[in-house]
Amino acid sequence: MPIAHPPSETRGETRDLQVNPVFAAEPLKVPRHALPEQGIAPDVAYQIVHDELMLDGNARLNLATFVTTWAEPHSRRLMIESFDKNIVDKDEYPRTADLELRCVRMLCGLWHAPDPLTAPGCSTTGSSEACMLGGLALKRRWQHARRAAGLPADRPNIVMGVNVQVCWDKFANYFDVEPRLVPMAPGRHHLTAGEAVARCDENTIGVVAVLGSTFDGSYEPVAEICAALDDLQQRSGLDVPVHVDGASGAMVAPFCDLELSWDFRLPRVASINTSGHKFGLVSPGVGWIIWRDTDALPEDLVFRVNYLGGDMPSFALNFSRPGGQVIAQYYMFLRLGIDGFRRVQQTCRDVATSLSSRIAALGPFRLLTDGSELPVFAFTLADDVTNYSVFDVSAGLREEGWLVPAYTFPPDLTDLAVLRIVVRNGMSHDLADLLMDDLSRVVDRLAAQAAPLRGAEAASFTHGAGPRPDVPTTNGVGR
Repeated sequence: MPIAHPPSETRGETRDLQVNPVFAAEPLKVPRHALPEQGIAPDVAYQIVHDELMLDGNARLNLATFVTTWAEPHSRRLMIESFDKNIVDKDEYPRTADLELRCVRMLCGLWHAPDPLTAPGCSTTGSSEACMLGGLALKRRWQHARRAAGLPADRPNIVMGVNVQVCWDKFANYFDVEPRLVPMAPGRHHLTAGEAVARCDENTIGVVAVLGSTFDGSYEPVAEICAALDDLQQRSGLDVPVHVDGASGAMVAPFCDLELSWDFRLPRVASINTSGHKFGLVSPGVGWIIWRDTDALPEDLVFRVNYLGGDMPSFALNFSRPGGQVIAQYYMFLRLGIDGFRRVQQTCRDVATSLSSRIAALGPFRLLTDGSELPVFAFTLADDVTNYSVFDVSAGLREEGWLVPAYTFPPDLTDLAVLRIVVRNGMSHDLADLLMDDLSRVVDRLAAQAAPLRGAEAASFTHGAGPRPDVPTTNGVGR
C-alpha cells in the first residue's frame, strides 16, 4: 500500500480549494497540495477546514473503532488547558510528571503487580508503542540470558495468534524477530495453549496473549497459556515469558471479571499494555505499559538523559508529546474510581449482550461471539442467506449513518466474512434501539435482492494500523 497517492483529477484533488464568497469580495482560491504564497484570515482558514471535515463520519455512530469517541466536558477542558505541556519536560512540568507516575502506580495495583510502588511502567502514545516496548524488553532479556550461557542470540522468534493487532507484525519486522503466527481454524478464533507451546523453542523470546481479540472480542486463555508454558519449562527447561496485550481487555476485566486470572497474579506474565484511549475512557492518544518488576525491564533499555537541567529516565520510543491525555487519564481514575469503571464497563457489556441477542433473533444472522467478554461481538450471515453479503449489510447501514465494518477472517479462515460491533461508553440502549430499527429495514430491503452486490473487495477498513502482507484487508481499530 502506498504511503501517499498522487492527486486524482476524478476526485477533484487537482483543483484549488474554493472559498465561500461570503468570506471574500473577490474570488479567492487556495492551493490544495501546495503551501499558499500568502496567508488568509483565520475565520476563512477555519471555515475551509471545518467544511472539509463535515464529510467525515459521525464518530458516535462509528461502531468499528475501539477508540473513545465521547468525553465529558471536564475531561475535554483539562486537555485543552494542558495541550501545550510537553510531557517529556519533567523538570518544567513536574506536576504532570507526577500525575503520570500516579497513573502507573494505580495500574500496577489494578493488575496485581507484586510491588505496585516499584514496578516500572510509563505512558505511551497508544498500545502500538506500548507493545513495541514490551516486545523489546522480551527480546533484550532473551539476548542477555543466551549470551550469559554462551549461546547464539541471533535468531529470536515470538509466538502469537494471527489475530494480533498489526503492531506486533511491525515489531517483528522492525526489530528482526521471527513472528510465529498461529492460524485460525474452524471453532478456534484465537491463540490456545496447545498451539502456543507447540511453536516455542530455545529462540522464543515470549508469547503474546491478547485479552480481547479485535476480530471478535474474545479473551485468549492467558492462564491456560501460562500453565502450559510452566509445564514446558518443567519438561524442557525452556523459560518463556508472556506479554499480555490488554489494549482493551485490561481496562474491562479488572472491573467485570474479578475471578479471571490473566494479569501479574500469574508469575509468567512479564508485562501488560493497555490503551487509555479505548476502555480507559480518554480521548486519543494515550497508552500504558507496565512490567511486573525491575527484573522484567532490562536496565540497558532505560535511557537517563540530562535534559533541561535534570536527570530524566526514559524508556519510551517517542520523546516530545502532549501531556493532556495523561492528565485526562488521571482525571478519569479520580472521577470514576473502581466502582465507576465497573458501572461504565458493565453497562457497555449489558448493551452489547442485549444487542447481540436481538440481532441473533432477527433470523438472517449467526453470532460468533455475544459481547460477554469485551463488549464487542462478531456475527455472520446464516448459511441459508445467499442473496446478499455481510458487505451489503455494512453498506446499507452506512447509508443510515452507522459504521459497522464487514471483513474476512485471517488464515486459515479467510472464507469467513463477518460484521463486528464495538460497544463503547456512549453507545446507549436507546442508540441500540435505533440501530436495530435501521438494521431491520436494511435486511428487509436486501431480502429482495437476487444476488450479493458486494464481495470481500468492498471492505474499506484495515484491521489495526494497516493490512498484513499475508492477511486479507479487514476492519480497522486505532491503537
